[in-house]
Amino acid sequence: MMTFLQEAAAQTQEAATKTTEIKDSGELIWDQLAGWYNSFIAHLPNIGIAIIVLIVAYFISKYVDRGIQKVLQNKVSQASVRRLAGKAVAIVVVLGGIFIAMSVLQLNDAVQGIIAGAGISGLVIGLALQGSMSNVISGIILSFRKQVRVGDWIETTDFAGEVMEIQLDKFIIKQADNNMVIIPNKTIIDNPLKNYSLTPRMRVVVGCGVGYKMDLEFCKKLAIDAVSEKFPQKDGEEVEFFYQEFGDSSINFIIRFWVDAVKNKQNLQAQSDAILAIKKVYDANDINIPFPIRTLEFNNKLQMDGTAPSSEK
Repeated sequence: MMTFLQEAAAQTQEAATKTTEIKDSGELIWDQLAGWYNSFIAHLPNIGIAIIVLIVAYFISKYVDRGIQKVLQNKVSQASVRRLAGKAVAIVVVLGGIFIAMSVLQLNDAVQGIIAGAGISGLVIGLALQGSMSNVISGIILSFRKQVRVGDWIETTDFAGEVMEIQLDKFIIKQADNNMVIIPNKTIIDNPLKNYSLTPRMRVVVGCGVGYKMDLEFCKKLAIDAVSEKFPQKDGEEVEFFYQEFGDSSINFIIRFWVDAVKNKQNLQAQSDAILAIKKVYDANDINIPFPIRTLEFNNKLQMDGTAPSSEK
C-alpha cells in the first residue's frame, strides 16, 4: 500500500513538472512573438521606406533595360546581346535597390554576408560552368564583330550556310539543303571562318577543255569574249584564261572572272551562265569539246563471218 502511494505521488509530481515546463515554453514563445511584433511595429516606417525603394528600383530597372537596348540598337546588330546588356544593367539596378532597402532596415551585417557569399558562389558556379561560360563569352565577342552578321553566307568547320541567328551560346546557320546547323560559339571563335558576304564581288572559276586539233588561240579568244560579254568586268578586273594540262581527250583550261555575289548560290549561278555562254559560242564556231574516248586496237585480223583464217600448211 505504501509503495502504491509513493508511485502515485511521483507521477503527480512529474505531471506537475511537465505542466510547468509547457507553461514556461508557451510563455517563452509568446514573449518571442510579442518581441517580434513590437520590433515590427517599431521598424514599420523603415519597412515602408524599404518597400518603396524596391518598387522604385524595379521601375527604374525597366526603363534602364529599354534605354540600354535602344542605345545599342545602332551599334550591336544581334538582339540577344542587346537584351543581355539591358538585363544585366537592370539586375544591377535591382540589386542596388535591395542593398539600400536592407541598409534602411539596419541589416548591414546581412548585406556583408550576402556579398561575401555571392563572391564564393560566383567562383564555384564559374568553375562548374566553365564550358558554358566560354560559349557565352564567345557569343558576346561574335556579336560585336563586324566580320560576321546575321544574313551572311559563311563556311566553317566543314559547314556552309546562311547565318540565321547568333545567340549567346550557339551559332545557327541554314545550309543550302535547308538543314539547320547549330554550332557552339567557342567552335566559331577557335576555327577559321570564310565569309562570302564581306565583299560585294566574287571571283568565279570555270573549267573546260578543247580538242587537240583546235586552234588554241582562237578558242581562248572566243571564251574570253563570251564571258566578258556576259559578265562585264570593273576597273582593275579582267577575265583570265589559262591552259592547264594535256588531258586524256582534251587540252584543259580554266577561265576566271568577277561577278557581283555575296552568297554561294550566286557563285553557282554565275558558273552555270558562263558554261552556257562558252558552250554556245563554241558550237557556233565548230569548236570541239571532246568527251573521253577509248580506242580499242586488235592486232589480229578477223573475217567477216567471224571465223579466223586457216593457217597455211
